[in-house]
Amino acid sequence: MGADQGGKKAATAQREGSDPWKAVFVVLLVVSLVCAVAWLLLGSRLLVVRDVAVTGTDRVSSEEVEEAVSVATGTPLIRVDLEGGRERVERIDLVETASLTRGWPATLKVEVVERQPLLAIAVGEEYRLVDGDGVRIEDASERPGSHPLVRVSGEIEGNEAIRAAARIVDRAPGSLLARVQLIDAKDPGEIRIELEDGSLVEWGDAERTEDKSEVLRVLMREHPAQEGRVYDVGTPELAIVR
Repeated sequence: MGADQGGKKAATAQREGSDPWKAVFVVLLVVSLVCAVAWLLLGSRLLVVRDVAVTGTDRVSSEEVEEAVSVATGTPLIRVDLEGGRERVERIDLVETASLTRGWPATLKVEVVERQPLLAIAVGEEYRLVDGDGVRIEDASERPGSHPLVRVSGEIEGNEAIRAAARIVDRAPGSLLARVQLIDAKDPGEIRIELEDGSLVEWGDAERTEDKSEVLRVLMREHPAQEGRVYDVGTPELAIVR
């Protein structure tokens, strides 16, 4: 019995003595795995940029976007500066927003949202189509029926009057926009809208478009539009017809 107990104690002591080596082995294994992953991501030729996939472009060419991204083929995908690439793509005039993502194992994905024409502005004998910031999208020789004509003063791009008119166009119902002949936004706080039937809407500023549109709908139902009629909805609660 004593011999058996002594043998068990010796075996237990031997097992306990081997535990530090197991710990060392585990540590070495983890370090090796970390080094392997780091090499795979940073040093291997497997996970590098081999293709730039651009989506969402129409007016802007994919080549222009790739040039703006400025990431060389063979760059480790993990090292690509996604935020920097996004900022460079958004410097393209016709790009409104962009996003870059890594498409493992070897693709850099670029998603582009282009600026869209929202308003038309008479420039000489042509019409310039611009977005809500006044950025030039394209020119047309004839007035486009799908984009309201806007009158402003000063520079077009970055003009607050353009932004005010765009907010109205973005929020007003299609039934009203279809009747708009001209949005006079030379004074963004006193916008006037000329309708195709010859009536005029004194709109005020670009706030509360939904409320003003609903009040105008009721006024026009009770007082049908006609040449020279004026609807004042600048303060919706005190709207009047003249």
